[in-house]
Amino acid sequence: MPPKPLEPLAKKLMKGLIALELLGVFGAYGLFHKMNSSQDFRNTMNRRFPSVLEVYYRSNEWAGVHGIREKDHDAWSLKQE
Repeated sequence: MPPKPLEPLAKKLMKGLIALELLGVFGAYGLFHKMNSSQDFRNTMNRRFPSVLEVYYRSNEWAGVHGIREKDHDAWSLKQE
C-alpha cells in the first residue's frame, strides 16, 4: 500500500514547527541572559521595549529575586542627573 501523499508534507511541517520552537526557546533564553548580566542592556530595553523588561522583572520577583528593579531605577536616575 503506497504512503498517503500528505505524509511527507506533514513530516516537513512538523520538523519546521519543532525547529521554530527551538529557536524561540533559545532566543528567549539568550534575551534573558543578556538582560540578567547587563544593566546597560536593561536600560536599552527600558527605552525600546518596556513591556519586555517588565516581564523580566516580574519573572525574577516571582522566582524570589527582589531588588533588581529598584537598583536599576536608582542607577538610571543617577546617570540622568
